Amino acid sequence: MLLERYNNDKLLFNSNFLEKTDDGSHWAYRGELIIVEGEIGDDKGHAKPPKEVLRGAAILADEKIKLLIGALDDIDVLPELIEKYQQAFSSDLQAMIFIVNLKDPVKVTIADTAFTLIPLLQGVPWNETMEELAIEKSDLKGISAANKLITIWEELKAYKPKYPTVELEQALDMKTGAIREGWGAV
Repeated sequence: MLLERYNNDKLLFNSNFLEKTDDGSHWAYRGELIIVEGEIGDDKGHAKPPKEVLRGAAILADEKIKLLIGALDDIDVLPELIEKYQQAFSSDLQAMIFIVNLKDPVKVTIADTAFTLIPLLQGVPWNETMEELAIEKSDLKGISAANKLITIWEELKAYKPKYPTVELEQALDMKTGAIREGWGAV
């Protein structure tokens, strides 16, 4: 399946989990999805860390990507994400991308796929998705990690945000100077 191939191709980074749903029909992944690979770091072919990733990615896929959630630090990377993975988007893809330097939430249709783009200076895409969809932790209690993504996918199908729909070029023009705040040891 698709996510197994991505794993073999080393496009999954800092993986939280990669597993089949309970019925075996889909693979589910949480971690980071590489958008721009790192350069070769030594003569043995080891790669340096990726240059761009979809942070906190949650992906549900069979032979195509059905659910895509994650965060980008810069809206300018969105076209690169789409270019790299567009061939794998299913016709019923549900996509919610949080972007650090996006001014306002919007909906964008790219290659017949609706993307919900939401500003997010701090936070975790998974938690923000749960909040956006009004899903309580108790709603997911007792469900396997992979099946939680099926639940989110089903909820996103019914999700109708009242954000304005704009062209991709307009969304790219909504860039702010915001940068993700780094937290670390004090």
